[in-house]
Amino acid sequence: MISPRHRKVLRTVFTRPGGMLSGIWLAAVILAAIFAPLLTPYAYDAQVLKDAFQAPSAAHLLGTDEFGRDLLTRLIHGARTSLSVSSISILISVACGMTLGAAAGYFGGTFDRMVTTVVDLTWSFPEILIALILVAIIGPGISGTMAAIAVAYLAQFARLTRAQIMTLKGETFIEAAQSIGAGHSHILFRHLLPNALAPVLVSAMLATGDAIILEATLGFFGLGAQPPLPSWGSMMSSGSALLFKAPWIIIFPGLAVAITVVSINLFGDALITALDIKDQMRRDE
Repeated sequence: MISPRHRKVLRTVFTRPGGMLSGIWLAAVILAAIFAPLLTPYAYDAQVLKDAFQAPSAAHLLGTDEFGRDLLTRLIHGARTSLSVSSISILISVACGMTLGAAAGYFGGTFDRMVTTVVDLTWSFPEILIALILVAIIGPGISGTMAAIAVAYLAQFARLTRAQIMTLKGETFIEAAQSIGAGHSHILFRHLLPNALAPVLVSAMLATGDAIILEATLGFFGLGAQPPLPSWGSMMSSGSALLFKAPWIIIFPGLAVAITVVSINLFGDALITALDIKDQMRRDE
């Protein structure tokens, strides 16, 4: 049962043109990824060499690749890989970053200095460089990619949370909770973290789109999902050498990445407006 507040938020999001169009696209992509085996008449790893490099047609709506595999089938299964890896990685990064940042901001002292030093060190490097180093250490594949993305975006969530906690812990309601004997865990998880969630949510929305691009980049370099499992990045990688012979192999996965990332940003902006997150952030400052 959807609460009246949630219905109001959804109405606000879907009355904005950007929110409605991006929401429809994201819902379609997510549903297609979930029900991929039911929607595709071909297997994503089925090779039919005699059908290689077929242009889009009634039999293969988006054409076939160099091994005769149906491109639409691989695109839909690739959505499952790219979206799940990116979203799960960001969730892990948010959980770990908020925990570290909250503990550092609340307790301060030596622990705060240690966390801040490590976070600032990783913050000074581009996400793609951190991801490449970690994948080189862990090894290519989905697990390595998820770990690399989670660590790459950990610093920004830790910094944001720490700043919010340091601002909030001097508020009157925190002093009142301490005066009645509330423990540290109660104050952190019941009072501080919920009130520090708004800017982290904004950052996570933007980071999800960036994570999809980072996952596609690692896949393009051959460091992401390994064959025959498809991902949008690996599909673009295989199509880059065939741009003039079979341009659809790289164009359609590239469009999928671009439209999905733009849709995430548009939907996130509409949701931020509906939840008054920007106003809440200004009130907290």
